[in-house]
Amino acid sequence: MAEGHHLRRKHRRTALMNGAVTASLMLLVAAAAGDQGWLFSVAALGVAAATVLALYVVFPQGMLFALGVANGLAVYMCLYVVIGRSAFPDALPWARPVGFVMPVAAFLSACLYWRSSLRQIASEGLNEADITHLPRFLRWFVLCGVVGVLSLSSPFNRESPQVQTATLFLAMGVISLISIVSVRDVVRLLVDVAAILTLVARRLRFLMVPMATYVSLFTMMAVAFGCFYRIADGLSREPLFRSHDVMARIDFSEALHFSVVTLTTVGYGDIMPVDDGIRILAAIEMVTGQLLLLFGFAEIMRSRGRAE
Repeated sequence: MAEGHHLRRKHRRTALMNGAVTASLMLLVAAAAGDQGWLFSVAALGVAAATVLALYVVFPQGMLFALGVANGLAVYMCLYVVIGRSAFPDALPWARPVGFVMPVAAFLSACLYWRSSLRQIASEGLNEADITHLPRFLRWFVLCGVVGVLSLSSPFNRESPQVQTATLFLAMGVISLISIVSVRDVVRLLVDVAAILTLVARRLRFLMVPMATYVSLFTMMAVAFGCFYRIADGLSREPLFRSHDVMARIDFSEALHFSVVTLTTVGYGDIMPVDDGIRILAAIEMVTGQLLLLFGFAEIMRSRGRAE
């Protein structure tokens, strides 16, 4: 009895954590897409909440799908915004959130209707991911892609707002139909993603030590070289750096920024060394950073071998 109580508490804790991850990701995307109007952001958050709730009700393991669902909804929202802006730029404002909700509502309705068979698929597939499901996943993914390509290549973006709105609803109606027909394949994909994430979570504890070591060494090197740059620039008679095309001395925060950019070999170009000594020091940091990267990769692969 105590063990059952412990399992229920663990399940609730996992559900809350996964739900929080889903809500956080969708809140982030909804806030970034605020230029589409507050109705669209509210619709996005409502869709996320309804999806998580429906999965929790339909599937006993529903919250294990939360991360995959959150990622799928976020990608769908991004594609909807980008394609909608190009293909239906003048669609009526109220139509955008409605069109966004349509395929998700169709998918959730199909989940509720076929919940018995979908529960069996979920319970049988959580132990191990099955790559044989990939062709079925690609089939409905390609069909949705064809709808997107046709929407982008159609001349309806030059038509009236009413025509664009009708075309938007037609396109989302087709995707809704695809979602209903492919509901089993989508659930299989979510099950496979959940199985892979479970395996990754088990392995992650073996990778935490080399990852933490790499981050610690990276931070130490970035700070040390940042100090070198700042001290050298402070002791020099002339500025050693060019900042925004002007010779100028750098402060400590700018020295740290330049150190991190150099260590990662990103090279923004906002701060540039103009002294040969500083250039040599930067070259040493870049080479050291590459060696550190090789060390981190080797240690992570070694820990991965132990995990397996």
